[in-house]
Amino acid sequence: MNFVEELRWRGMLHDIMPGTEEQLNKEMTSGYIGFDPTADSLHVGHLTQIMTLIHFQRAGHKPFALVGGATGMVGDPSGKSAERNLLSEDVLNHNVKCLENQLKKFLDFNTGANSAEMVNNYDWFKNFTFLDFIRDVGKHLTVNYMMAKDSVKKRLESETGMSFTEFSYQLVQGYDFYYLWKEKNCQVQMGGSDQWGNIVTGTELIRRKAAGNAFAITTQLIKKADGTKFGKTESGAVWLDPAKTSPYKFYQFWLNTTDTDAKSWIRIFTLKTKTQIEELEREHDLAPHLRILQKALAEEITIRSHSAKALETALKTSEFLFGNGSLEFIDDLRDDELIDVFEGLPQFEIAATEFSSVVNLTDLLAEKTSIFPSKGEARKMISGGGVSVNKEKMLDSTQLISSEMLIRGKFLVVQKGKKNYYLISVH
Repeated sequence: MNFVEELRWRGMLHDIMPGTEEQLNKEMTSGYIGFDPTADSLHVGHLTQIMTLIHFQRAGHKPFALVGGATGMVGDPSGKSAERNLLSEDVLNHNVKCLENQLKKFLDFNTGANSAEMVNNYDWFKNFTFLDFIRDVGKHLTVNYMMAKDSVKKRLESETGMSFTEFSYQLVQGYDFYYLWKEKNCQVQMGGSDQWGNIVTGTELIRRKAAGNAFAITTQLIKKADGTKFGKTESGAVWLDPAKTSPYKFYQFWLNTTDTDAKSWIRIFTLKTKTQIEELEREHDLAPHLRILQKALAEEITIRSHSAKALETALKTSEFLFGNGSLEFIDDLRDDELIDVFEGLPQFEIAATEFSSVVNLTDLLAEKTSIFPSKGEARKMISGGGVSVNKEKMLDSTQLISSEMLIRGKFLVVQKGKKNYYLISVH
């Protein structure tokens, strides 16, 4: 497999340094991508780079995933990002470990010569002094930026748009590339198109300090067709950690993709071949309402990010909420997972002491909760067959609701009409 050509036809390639493709076609080559441990989970915004490493390894090359334990301590050097605050060493160590565990789900760490490897730049920066940095990095650049006077700093900012701190941060990231080139024979750095400056700084340092050759590839920054930010929903980021974003919500994020974005994203976020994708597109165009592309995209990325079992739960949850699925699937869910399924839907809590005595259905729906604004409206819909409890249709408004009906002794799922669901929790 030609790695660069793979990125091209998938619409992922943004820029490539001369000689890079020739090097990759010549022999197995090591390359890396860096990930900032600013949180204890990666999110879908990282998936482009994760997929790049997957393609890199599938092409027979050796991928390195660098987790920036040292650069993560800097936070956002521009001071513009609320998501990259300065973190304590303990928090960073925890985040680094979580990211390492997540990345191991995507890459093969036991496949011989091109096995993936994890590296942490804290390991080589922890004993690296300021003077070491000036000696090993600063003197090899055109201007000794770390010792620059205020006038030079101002000129730097006016000419590059970067602050002195941001440029220093770029130099630090450039040293990462030099270190991996020297210690791991890592010849290629990859990243998003916004990382080109950092990567070129590294190749320049390798050339000046060691007369070596290194290469660079950047990928397109993913945006939605409507111009809004990819990977964000009204409730925030879409995380890869199932405790932060449930597999059901993760699946729904991809399922709700527009047709235009689905045609782009199925190339970027799946391993389907060009022939397979073009066939899916033909099927989709014949019946867009079936959302064939979206389903294929959502299913594959949910399995890769979570598991086949997680996909099954997501599908059963979707069928329950939007079709005629049963409640049996929740038997395999933890209490927190069950509650997460109903996130975004109305939920009510009733004290166990209140529920200990038998109550009738109307009181439950209009008095102990506000599923109905009045008992009269509750009775009317019940008599019309519009109310179900735990997927069982209720026809008697005076029906008694006892603790024996509670799922796991804690929950009731009420359906009003065709698509209105409510979760009642008894504590």
